[in-house]
Amino acid sequence: MSSNHAAFNLIFRFVENYVSPVAGRISSQRHVMAIRDGFISAMPFMIVGSFLLVFAYPPFSPTTTWGFARAWLDMAKQFEGQILTPFDMTMGIMSIYICMAIAYNLGKHYVKSHALDPFMCAMLSLMAFLLVAAPKTKGAMPVDSLGGTGIFTAILVAVYCVELMRFLKAHNIGIKLPDQVPPMIKNSFDLLIPVLVVVLTLYPLSLFIQSQFDMLIPQAIMSVFKPLVSAADSLPAILLAVLIGHLLWFAGIHGAAIISGMLQMFWLTNLGMNQSALAQGAPLPHIFMEAFWTFFIVIGGSGATMGLVICYLRSRSAHLRSIGRLSVVPSFFNINEPVIFGTPIVMNPVFFIPFLLAPMVNAVLAWGAMKLDLIGRVISVVPWTAPAPIGAAWALGWDFRAAILVVLLAVVSAIIYFPFFKVYEKQLLEQEAEEAQKASGEESQQAA
Repeated sequence: MSSNHAAFNLIFRFVENYVSPVAGRISSQRHVMAIRDGFISAMPFMIVGSFLLVFAYPPFSPTTTWGFARAWLDMAKQFEGQILTPFDMTMGIMSIYICMAIAYNLGKHYVKSHALDPFMCAMLSLMAFLLVAAPKTKGAMPVDSLGGTGIFTAILVAVYCVELMRFLKAHNIGIKLPDQVPPMIKNSFDLLIPVLVVVLTLYPLSLFIQSQFDMLIPQAIMSVFKPLVSAADSLPAILLAVLIGHLLWFAGIHGAAIISGMLQMFWLTNLGMNQSALAQGAPLPHIFMEAFWTFFIVIGGSGATMGLVICYLRSRSAHLRSIGRLSVVPSFFNINEPVIFGTPIVMNPVFFIPFLLAPMVNAVLAWGAMKLDLIGRVISVVPWTAPAPIGAAWALGWDFRAAILVVLLAVVSAIIYFPFFKVYEKQLLEQEAEEAQKASGEESQQAA
């Protein structure tokens, strides 16, 4: 027992002294925060667009004879263009929303220090992104790079444009107007020099890449990032992300927020590729997306604590039983702060192993099920608060085999947590017995 305690202390000191400070600095870095907040701001468009995609491609076999399914398939085929138009204007051009949202949120960090206008930052980034990602060709703007393919470009363009505006402001480079000029006019004139600089820097680069490599900047960037995107979709990468996120959570830092912020660009890129494959009738290539993390790995919240809550409901400890009753409904909607801090799990050596092990086992099992085509793969963005079985089925285009798998994974998590739960329950029962005996003794003394 002493060796286990020493090992825990060693791991905790490593997380506390090395991992936590680095993670804290990264999570509070303004560019990381702007990228994270930008993705969050664009999420409503992606959720609605993904929801409509399911209507266009119903989850039924083309040869089905079931009346309801047949009618849905025929309707989807007949009105495919009309159904997909809202999708094309949301998910289909999601990189536009992401680029503007990131620039706006990064611009807010420079409002006080450099007097930047976040709205003008967003406008400049929009122009720059369209300049390099959708140059007019034969009288039309191509949209191929405005979806998942353009995400990395959107991030780089947004950061470049805002930092360019900050640099010009810091060095007083711009058109000076009298103080009597209205603020909105001054802001618009402040954008003249940044627009000119963007055109003189990004546009020649775009023309060079088109002439030398016959591709647009987003396609060139995707070819550079392609090995990284493929690696991020592998099981070792998934397990590493789960491990880091839960080590941070155990140390009291919201690891899920940090990890999801860093992986969002990969998740949405993978989602865009899956949706393109679905539209073409090709096999879906990617597994690791936000819905996979939310509904298959961390069922009930970080640590896959739905299984632990199930154990708590039948606990002999009054404390754990009350925590279970308080946590069961929030856990059903993937909110587990009551069980995380009510147990507590944070900094509790008893739950260190299962808190890391349960989500990692879930990841292996769910990844294997998708790899073996026992269930489908993610094609939709789903609100993370959707109940796990429903959210999983929704994310996979209403594949209800996913809901069955989620229930099985919750049971597996409960089995993993159970022996550690019994150890902790025993400790609490002893404490509760001592407190009850102490209270009884005090009552006897007062009665005497």
